[in-house]
Amino acid sequence: MKRKKKPSLAVWKFASCDGCQLTLLNCEEDFLAIPDEITIAIFKEASRGVAKGPYDLSLVEGSITTPHDAKKIQKIRKESRMLVTIGACATAGGIQALRNFKEVEEFLSIVYAKPDFIETLESSTPISAHVKVDFELRGCPVEKSQLLEVIKAFLQGRKPGISSASVCLECKRRGNICLMVSQGVPCLGPVTHAGCGAICPSFNRACYGCFGPMETPNTASLTKNWREIGTGDQEILRLFRSYNASAEPFQAAGEAHEKKDH
Repeated sequence: MKRKKKPSLAVWKFASCDGCQLTLLNCEEDFLAIPDEITIAIFKEASRGVAKGPYDLSLVEGSITTPHDAKKIQKIRKESRMLVTIGACATAGGIQALRNFKEVEEFLSIVYAKPDFIETLESSTPISAHVKVDFELRGCPVEKSQLLEVIKAFLQGRKPGISSASVCLECKRRGNICLMVSQGVPCLGPVTHAGCGAICPSFNRACYGCFGPMETPNTASLTKNWREIGTGDQEILRLFRSYNASAEPFQAAGEAHEKKDH
């Protein structure tokens, strides 16, 4: 009897810190079991081996920041049956998307001695701005159990069981006292996608939104609450402009307070 061919997995990197790929490696024993179910075709963080496409599943880390990358992601999309973006850079442009709010040419002249040799786009954009994405897994970096769930869901032909709730729900499950209520500090937990396990609030530090905006976040209501506890426009702008500054709900909220600040 002919053995059924195992589905192929390709892991790709664009502009990023490699943290989300390292999360996959940090799955340790669970990761070691992956080759029994999937053929790892490309994963340069872990192996020099490169197999030609097409690929059944592509995991993409990083944002698009150069003309070369903009062309490369089109090629990857054509060669991938399913394409999943992992992490804040791939889903929202990442921390490097802060450049989107300033003049790129100014950065080039300050950072590089020979800026004439640098080819870059005006902005850092998520993968979904360039190609169709089948699923987005948020986080900076992504959480390993969620990453494994995405891979397992693919193998089983189902939708990944990833919660669309906010970090506040995770705080309640851990029995955390709300920092905004008890200490009067601004926290992004009410509008941030769950997945981190409320790590920061559990250590008495307000959430800073590394998992990006939750489904239908009410940023207007949250900023109204922040104002009531004495948070100014400049601080509100800073809170929304971090790991997921280019995610549409956070970008719109930031721009609204940037206008007020000026």
